Amino acid sequence: MTGAPVAGAGRAPLALGLLIVAVGFVADQLTKLWVLFGTGLPQGESIRVLPFMEFILVWNRGISYGLMQQHTELGRWLLVAFSIVAIVLLSAWMRRTDSRFTAVALALIVGGALGNLVDRVAYGAVVDFVHLHAFGWSWYVFNLADTWIVAGVLALLYDSFRLGGRSSA
Repeated sequence: MTGAPVAGAGRAPLALGLLIVAVGFVADQLTKLWVLFGTGLPQGESIRVLPFMEFILVWNRGISYGLMQQHTELGRWLLVAFSIVAIVLLSAWMRRTDSRFTAVALALIVGGALGNLVDRVAYGAVVDFVHLHAFGWSWYVFNLADTWIVAGVLALLYDSFRLGGRSSA
């Protein structure tokens, strides 16, 4: 047996990707439900987690990290449409890739985009709640979905530079 393809081997990256999409999406939504219904954050309270980290509720009407804020219904639904297009295109890429690394990176982005999409449709804005700060410096307030998206983008960038990007082509 020399180099014969294994039946179904091409589906392994997709199956792994779909699992990561599901786990990332569920983890994101569970944390947001906890913030909204299991804490006092909606009433303006905050939870100090570490000296440099607290949980506070911020309704993000833009994309990740508060960019492109939209204060109209048209803006909200344009972001919904943009998210859907991005999810469909990235999912198609994930379906075609034979690289597990690329599938994981794309799955992180898709899972995060789905989490934020559900918020935007259900609440009109995204539930952000993790606030990092230290030495007078304050970072954006974000959520797990934003973390998944950034990790996925960084992984895709890494993959594009290693070995000349041959693994994700």
